[in-house]
Amino acid sequence: MLPTLQNEELTVRVKPFGATLTSVRSTKSGKEFLWQGDERIWAGQSPILFPIIGRLLDDTCRIDGQPYSIIRHGLARHRDFSLVKETADELVFLQESDEETLANYPFAYRLFVGFTLSGNALTVTHTVENPNARTIYFSIGAHPAFNCALGDRLLFEKAETLNSLRIDTDSLLTDARDRILTDSRVLALTEHLFDKDALIFEHVRSDFVTLERQDGSAVRFHFGNAPFLAVWAKPAAPFVCIEPWYGVNDGYTPAADFSEKRGIVSLPAGERFSFSWHAEFTEK
Repeated sequence: MLPTLQNEELTVRVKPFGATLTSVRSTKSGKEFLWQGDERIWAGQSPILFPIIGRLLDDTCRIDGQPYSIIRHGLARHRDFSLVKETADELVFLQESDEETLANYPFAYRLFVGFTLSGNALTVTHTVENPNARTIYFSIGAHPAFNCALGDRLLFEKAETLNSLRIDTDSLLTDARDRILTDSRVLALTEHLFDKDALIFEHVRSDFVTLERQDGSAVRFHFGNAPFLAVWAKPAAPFVCIEPWYGVNDGYTPAADFSEKRGIVSLPAGERFSFSWHAEFTEK
């Protein structure tokens, strides 16, 4: 039985491997809000992205003059977490660095992922602690996928004018920019919206976006102050990922050192960094 939170509104389940959110279901009706994964389309559900987001050029970076290989979207999603706190309304998982992680990412870390349930709302908090005697550098992001259908829409809190950064078939940033919204709140989920892969936005004015479904249900997703917001699905797939990112893919001219990578977070010795996303789930 997976660790579970439940109240009168929602039932939430989390898998310790990767601290992966695996279900957000209406307790009353049984309606599932979270994508359940399908290997024929995309097997993921809600991976944690750490200590990189996207892909490094040649899957390699340089730290203190040495090359290190880090796989796409990082190490955390492929490793177990330990359940370190369990109450009626909160689950907290912990992953710690070890010899295997240090071979690919030479910083010790403690990564906590907490899930808090309150009414029809779920808050997921990611916290990185630095146990080293020096500053560490990392990127971190969330990647939750929500069930939807073509014709549903994303409604931003405020009217937005947004250009998307573009990645190519190797998942590397290019110089291309596509205008996606012009003074509009509405992003329609159409068959070809993701033909060029993810939409990656900077300088979003809104604090939240609402997935409005034609069946009358909705997910209001608060992404806060994340410097990048990605929106992604396989073309015409029945899900959409809403992804707050503290970092972004490499381009074809990577930083000379990982500490200079675009969007990188620097965390001094003994300190901690946290970010949360918060979603409210409603039915018709």
